[in-house]
Amino acid sequence: VLDLGGEPEHDPDVALHGESLAYVIYTSGSTGRPKGAANRHCALYNRLAWMQEAYQLDGSDTVLQKTPFSFDVSVWEFFWPLMVGARLAVAGPGDHRDPARLVELIRGHRVTTLHFVPSMLQAFLAHDGIEACINVRRIVCSGEALSAEAQRGVFERLPQAVLYNLYGPTEAAIDVTHWTCRNDDRSQVPIGQPISGIKTLVLDEGLNSVPLGVAGELYLGGVGLARGYLGRSGLSAERFVADPFDEAGGRLYRTGDLVRWNAEGQLEYLGRLDHQVKIRGLRIELGEIEAQLLAQPEVREAVVVARDGPGGARLVGYVSTVAGQAIEAGELRERLGRQLPDYMVPSAVVVLDALPLNANGKVDRKALPEPGLEGTREYEAPQGEVEKALAKIWAEVLGVERVGRHDNFFELGGHSLLALSLLERMRVQGMTTQVRTLFQQPELAAFAKEILQASGRSEVIVPPNLIPAGCRAIQPEMLTLLEFGADEIARIEAAVPGGATNIQDIYPLAPLQEGILFHHMLQTEGDAYVTPCLLSFDSRERLEHFISSLNRVIERHDILRTAVLWEGLGEPVQVVHRQARLEIEWLEGEVAGSVADRLNAHVDPRHHRIDVRRAPMMRAVAARDAGRWLLQLPSHHLVLDHTTLEQLVGEIALIQQGKEVQLPEPVPFRRFVAQARLGVSRTEHEAFFGKMLGDVEEPTAPFGLLDVQGDGSDVEEARLPLEAELARQIRAQAQRHGVSAASLFHLAWALVLGKTTGKDDVVFGTVLFGRMQGGEGAERALGMFINTLPIRIRLGSQSIEQCLRKTHEVLTELLHHEHASLSLAQRCSGLPGGTSLFSALLNYRYSVQQDEGETASAWEGMDVLGGEERTNYPVGMSVDDLGQGFRLVGQVQKTVGAPRLCEYLRAAVAGLVEALADHPAQAVGEIVLLTDAERRQLAAWGVNERRYPDVEPVHRLIERRV
Repeated sequence: VLDLGGEPEHDPDVALHGESLAYVIYTSGSTGRPKGAANRHCALYNRLAWMQEAYQLDGSDTVLQKTPFSFDVSVWEFFWPLMVGARLAVAGPGDHRDPARLVELIRGHRVTTLHFVPSMLQAFLAHDGIEACINVRRIVCSGEALSAEAQRGVFERLPQAVLYNLYGPTEAAIDVTHWTCRNDDRSQVPIGQPISGIKTLVLDEGLNSVPLGVAGELYLGGVGLARGYLGRSGLSAERFVADPFDEAGGRLYRTGDLVRWNAEGQLEYLGRLDHQVKIRGLRIELGEIEAQLLAQPEVREAVVVARDGPGGARLVGYVSTVAGQAIEAGELRERLGRQLPDYMVPSAVVVLDALPLNANGKVDRKALPEPGLEGTREYEAPQGEVEKALAKIWAEVLGVERVGRHDNFFELGGHSLLALSLLERMRVQGMTTQVRTLFQQPELAAFAKEILQASGRSEVIVPPNLIPAGCRAIQPEMLTLLEFGADEIARIEAAVPGGATNIQDIYPLAPLQEGILFHHMLQTEGDAYVTPCLLSFDSRERLEHFISSLNRVIERHDILRTAVLWEGLGEPVQVVHRQARLEIEWLEGEVAGSVADRLNAHVDPRHHRIDVRRAPMMRAVAARDAGRWLLQLPSHHLVLDHTTLEQLVGEIALIQQGKEVQLPEPVPFRRFVAQARLGVSRTEHEAFFGKMLGDVEEPTAPFGLLDVQGDGSDVEEARLPLEAELARQIRAQAQRHGVSAASLFHLAWALVLGKTTGKDDVVFGTVLFGRMQGGEGAERALGMFINTLPIRIRLGSQSIEQCLRKTHEVLTELLHHEHASLSLAQRCSGLPGGTSLFSALLNYRYSVQQDEGETASAWEGMDVLGGEERTNYPVGMSVDDLGQGFRLVGQVQKTVGAPRLCEYLRAAVAGLVEALADHPAQAVGEIVLLTDAERRQLAAWGVNERRYPDVEPVHRLIERRV
């Protein structure tokens, strides 16, 4: 409905300033009842004036009007050329959907400027004759997300044209943000920054600004907003809300679109909030999966939908390919599996010649065909009893007629919950395996082969080491912490240098060791749990004396003489060697670059590994440098935690000073393993974590980072010491409220995660000391004692005081379960098996302050030049309790920024202690983490204050031009 000459409703001056109605365009609602967005002359004029200023149309241009007038792009197609005296070529009905006809119109009318919906742009780019459109100078895209593939296609096939990506809802005058496309390799095309007179805000559910890189809902303000919905005052009040940031009382429109600011200060479109779906309890943004599909070079168009299947809702992807290229659905799924968590990989991908389009040229989701068994290979009947039995179980679980030996469980619609159902049915028939095996070998024949080759697994039992000194053949009854047969013991003896006579003890792994070994085995290059440390000595003699002292410490402690073996064994074990020395490896030869760089590269944990099957799990790589001797001393987290490292340094210092008699009696690590296995029953652990996590159905993934199987290679680290006064306030408020400083930092970290996930109920991993219930002498024992377990903190509208008390209570309860395994805890949640419960860690650790005067002589002539710690988690924060002060050590992907992460935690803990001192009843969610500088930056990106004076109704402007 166009109203070009509408009279003002009240005062004539209102019309002069363009407040009268310009047009109404109806858009379908979620209920199916159309709603008319009523847009004003001032909004339309602002949009057209901006477009002219930005794109400079003149009398030499021809604009092709091809958009149906039910789509608001048609408004600028009509009015822009008429306002400036350019030519207007009007296409016939249906021409906008025919690439060949469009080429005729563009050539015949010498069209310079035209608009495409991205779906139609893809179809146009696939047409053979478009290179003849040599007059085209401007291509404007809007209406859908623009793919990187389409962007590349324009630069390749129409290099003379400039491509613009615009965004805008019907409830604002046409478009509100803009981006000039670049010929680069980015996988996602931004929607840019606001046009003149427009405000763009990215807010959470509480209307708070979200940090850079965090997804939130896009809110619009400024002159471009519609009046509301024609005759729908209730709906207008729901979608057009008061602007909490505008003291003059402005309005905001809730778009329902999910966006985020990128590092360039540009908005990235992530999809519709109503296109979020829940699959097996996991919230999924369909737009994120579509973006990954569109990033594949063969894919021209992509849409992902949720379909109901035999196992419940499942994801289905639909793609069309670039002309002349082909791709298999299985190959696409495999690529997605390398980029996305398994629950976001569509169970089926349907390859079509072209995606169905509606009258406006957008993808018609309702017309997408039902998926069949695309992605399955040519049927081949199962062979052998195991394959046939498995095929029958798969068919029952997946609800399919038949299963071939090369069919893929997940391509047939399988997912994590169905996998658990499958394993349960297998157990009934006497077949046992792990979920991980199915994920690693999802084809029926390969899965069956793994089951046939799998070794039986023994139940773990317990008590003391019965392997005598000088033993030449270890007997099964000598192993008191596990049950192994003679064959397995023989494999262990064969793997240890010196055989049985060099084996002191054999026992299982502690809980965190199991997780570390899992990630070690998962990685094929590098190891996130190797910690390098570069040392400098003023002489070769001093370096060799240091290694000699270290070897003396290795002789004292069984954990430092331990190797981990698993091949051919029922379960991984740690084997204590009676003798295991650390030998120096000398780097020889002249190579370009510094010696330090050579040493660091030689042990770089991104590319190099430590063979954990050999003891000790350390290396000593040395080289001579100008005037000094350098030593790179990487060690593995399987045997060293932070406290153990400090104790090891302390023992070396005493040995260096000739005070070895002062060293305490070594404590066998087997005591801790026994305590961890027997202290608290599995039933108690399951009851505790079931109560805490049973209704958790979504992972906590700050900044959208959920990959917990990385190697830490793209993670950066930043350190931030807290000011002395803030440290004093932290301890004062913790003491005043009867909690530990650790509890305060846990609540602060929960607040950071809440703000960076948009949730008020968060779960993260906390690193526990592990020595609280480690048995006699645990406080002075060396080894990997720490454990990572989940903690859940509900923020909501609770007061800060309430949240702090509850945080302290749950931490206290968690200590009783510090030896539970992380896998057990995660299984107690409401998430499907194999899905990560969290991707962020907090490690609150006490750092021993050395007496510099007492140890100075021990370290004379030696300097620590550098070292780093990594985990497989993409977001990590360590809080070093230094006795009086505190230091934050943040680790996160470079795209987020470790300094920013540290600043958020500092702001959170500072806000908490300030509120605890003055107004403890304040809601915890009201604490602001963004710095003034970041708020100013986001505001600057989100507000375009350009205004155009002398607003007149558009028809008057056309009259003037005529």
